[in-house]
Amino acid sequence: MKHDCTGVILAGGRNKRLPGIKKSFHEIRGRKIMEIIHGLFSSLFDEVIIVANDPAAFAGWDGTIVSDIYPCGCPLAGIHAGLFYASTGNVFVSACDTPFLERRLAEYILSRTGPGIDIVIPETDAGLEPLCAVYSKQCLPLIEKNLENNIFMIKKFFKKQRMRTIPMDKIQELDPGIDSFFNINTPEDLARARAMAVK
Repeated sequence: MKHDCTGVILAGGRNKRLPGIKKSFHEIRGRKIMEIIHGLFSSLFDEVIIVANDPAAFAGWDGTIVSDIYPCGCPLAGIHAGLFYASTGNVFVSACDTPFLERRLAEYILSRTGPGIDIVIPETDAGLEPLCAVYSKQCLPLIEKNLENNIFMIKKFFKKQRMRTIPMDKIQELDPGIDSFFNINTPEDLARARAMAVK
């Protein structure tokens, strides 16, 4: 079943701690990380947007390729671009380096959207997970205000939005290993991800 939502993949990272090819192009179990996420999103959404500051690198991927409107080089600017260009009222945002995003968790997050809800976001023992969450276009004005004021932390605009959280017990029910939020920033992370993939 496709959801009335746009899938937004944030692919604008600078690869500072994982030099070489783009981290989303590294392979896990014979598939590029980007291929894994894009495949999931293509099955969930009719519209997929890839936010990248070098669009040519993603030209071969099926979807709309856009760049940040606010050139801050931060995830909040990527969320803003995804929301701005989306043709739907909500976007589901994921980073491009999370190869273990659990489909059941994503679908549950999507099921918790509704009138009067601007953000649906998982909350683990480590805190909120802003790069595995749904945002509505109602968030745009506050995000723009923060970006214009050089406030780049995603969570800084949450207090003024109507938010619904997904509690830890529900997350564990849908993703027992809590692997959906595992992201790859370093060679060690990549090695760990490859080890996780063969279990």
